[in-house]
Amino acid sequence: MKQMIETDAAQVKEWVDDGSAVIIDVREADELAQARVPGAIHDPMSAFDPNLIAGHDGKKLVFMCAKGMRSLQVGTYLLQNDMIDEAYNLSGGIQSWAMAGGALETG
Repeated sequence: MKQMIETDAAQVKEWVDDGSAVIIDVREADELAQARVPGAIHDPMSAFDPNLIAGHDGKKLVFMCAKGMRSLQVGTYLLQNDMIDEAYNLSGGIQSWAMAGGALETG
């Protein structure tokens, strides 16, 4: 059975910086307005569209939400339904990203 791989923010930041990963932010629009990761793909859990993550072959797919629970659910669903082969969950969500010094945009 495929499972999400829990990954800390420092590792994710390294992957994003070297271009080997893409972040899929499953938070809702109101959360995104408060803070978002530049370059992340916004695909809210309430209306998740798997087609938005297509075309990133060869890159690690890192799912992110506020604290790590919704992203875990979305990634696990995609793995269990054979929509993707590998997925990473950003442990602690956007909060851990900010604490690790990851770039954020607001507004």
